[in-house]
Amino acid sequence: MNWGHLAALDAHWTERLSVAEKPGVLRSLAVLLAHSGDSWFWLIGLAVVAALRPNEWRLWALQTAGVIVAVAVLVLAIKFSVRRRRPEGNWGSIYRRTDPHSFPSGHAVRSMLLAVLCLGWGPGWLAGAALLWGPLVVLARVAMGVHYLSDVLAGAVLGILLGWLALAVLPAPFA
Repeated sequence: MNWGHLAALDAHWTERLSVAEKPGVLRSLAVLLAHSGDSWFWLIGLAVVAALRPNEWRLWALQTAGVIVAVAVLVLAIKFSVRRRRPEGNWGSIYRRTDPHSFPSGHAVRSMLLAVLCLGWGPGWLAGAALLWGPLVVLARVAMGVHYLSDVLAGAVLGILLGWLALAVLPAPFA
């Protein structure tokens, strides 16, 4: 297998998908989507749901938060083992400072993990929204130049697999 050729294709398609330096509606949407997968955002939201909602919603929020934290530890271990530098760019300085490694994309893992969990644990309206949102976050991370295309593809696959694993071992909150 020619790794140099694959790396060149990865860099080419990463650059083609970039909108980070192109002002406009598409860039603004990509910024919003790229940030919407932040773990702190989800953990705060899930804490609010757990505090304010009864029974099934509380269980759903607590299980989902636990899975997010466990997966974040795994992703960080992989990132610090692989140590792939993020693509060059100006946008996303907070990500570049706090986590200089790009493979795999934690946002891609998290967004696809959440999509699978929402699909498996319902309710239907949330599953539909998450299945639309997840892939858009994945693309937004490349569009904003903080990940290579291969980072988000690997992250998306990992998120889907870990979501299936969580569904297999944890009880369904809305059963």
